[in-house]
Amino acid sequence: MTEVRDRILQLEAGSRLLEPNALEREAARDQVVLYAENFLSKVDSLKAYNQTEDKGVHLLDSPISETGIDISDAIELIRENVDRPGLNPASGGHLAYIPGGGIYYSSLGDYMAAVFNRYAGVFYASPGAVRMENMLIRWLCDVVRYPADSHGNLTTSGSLANLIAVVVARDAKDIKSADIPRSVIYLSKQTHHSIDKGIRVAGLGECPIRFIELDERKKMRVDDLRQHIEADKASGLNPFLIVSSAGTTDVGAIDPLPEIAAIAKEHGLWHHIDAAYGGFFILTDEGRRKLKGIDLGDSIVIDPHKGLFLPYGLGVVLVRNVEDLKRSFSFHANYMQDAFTGIDELSPAELSPELTKHFRGLRLWLPLKLHGVAPFRACLDEKLALAKYFYEEIQKLGFESDLEPELSVVTYRWPASKGGTDEFNKQILENVVADGRVFISSTILDGKYTLRLACLAFRTHLKTVDTLLTILKEQVDRLSA
Repeated sequence: MTEVRDRILQLEAGSRLLEPNALEREAARDQVVLYAENFLSKVDSLKAYNQTEDKGVHLLDSPISETGIDISDAIELIRENVDRPGLNPASGGHLAYIPGGGIYYSSLGDYMAAVFNRYAGVFYASPGAVRMENMLIRWLCDVVRYPADSHGNLTTSGSLANLIAVVVARDAKDIKSADIPRSVIYLSKQTHHSIDKGIRVAGLGECPIRFIELDERKKMRVDDLRQHIEADKASGLNPFLIVSSAGTTDVGAIDPLPEIAAIAKEHGLWHHIDAAYGGFFILTDEGRRKLKGIDLGDSIVIDPHKGLFLPYGLGVVLVRNVEDLKRSFSFHANYMQDAFTGIDELSPAELSPELTKHFRGLRLWLPLKLHGVAPFRACLDEKLALAKYFYEEIQKLGFESDLEPELSVVTYRWPASKGGTDEFNKQILENVVADGRVFISSTILDGKYTLRLACLAFRTHLKTVDTLLTILKEQVDRLSA
């Protein structure tokens, strides 16, 4: 037994190296904070995209080994190989795809959540953490005007949130394996690809998919939706799910939510609304008008790491009736019998696929409490105004932009009448990206290569948009010459 004890104490000496003392923590923390502060002090002057030949490959020159390295050496590896090449998502010049955020107070919430390592999956283990997350979900339900018996879950992303919604819809409509080949789902070509992935992961890949026609504004056509549902019912099929968009990624379009909700109710379909990008515009007066009917969906996805400018890693699914969430995700395990005795507060583990769950609610709660909602509303209003400004100004430069922005996405291209082939427009994009001051992306609309501005980064302001307009004029003049 003495030998066993000696062996344990020997191992303990090694394992205690995982617990740095106060001076060691201070030394490491100071260098990390200094590095972060240096970044933030010059973030407005950094490139939004940095093209490099190495693409961070020298990170591989320092493989994981038995012995550690100094914090300064680790930071230098990060500086050169992670933070230098490619996209700088913290930049206000990130005008591509749907930008993320990165507000500072959210990072402090993550820091505290990681240090204290609160387990936020079950109320019994961490009542405060679960109460905080439930409070945030209740606030979000109130924002979209969901009823008192609604609930949801804080997920890692909109993709996982959409998957949860698809699973809940499947179970709420009692779709069994034998029903799948005749159970119809209705989407549009503008539906986000995470929905398709969620359908496949949920085991519904063999469901018939109907892609509803779009109108001239790239919105789902209600008449075509109704015709498809009625035709499928007449054919003996089982229509069960409609997915509409409240802010498509390509153009920022909002489908006619009230009309779609009416059809879903009439025919007994589950209506899921993907508002991952556009949902938080409901905090503004203009957004509330445009998002009329969002409260009529059976489920909604909304991403704080988009419209509330948080760092990547937080999506939300809301479900009108909490019993539908319970049906899909409640569980029983003997070893957890103590955790659910006499508890009247819902636990995330009962309402989502996760059991082990990071306390991600703190990254949302802290900035909302420290800032209040007003600055978020102002920032969202600013992005709506910037999109309208860009839409007007880009046409003055000679570009064509056929869709007036509904939210904060603007699509545009140099017209064919002026030599604007697909290759010409692609060259514009490549030159803008190579310049690096701003970062834009493209899409295909009506078979044409089309440039996009997606204005949602909280550091994007008038100066940023004016810089893009200047660069675009320079590139057109250069390429035309």
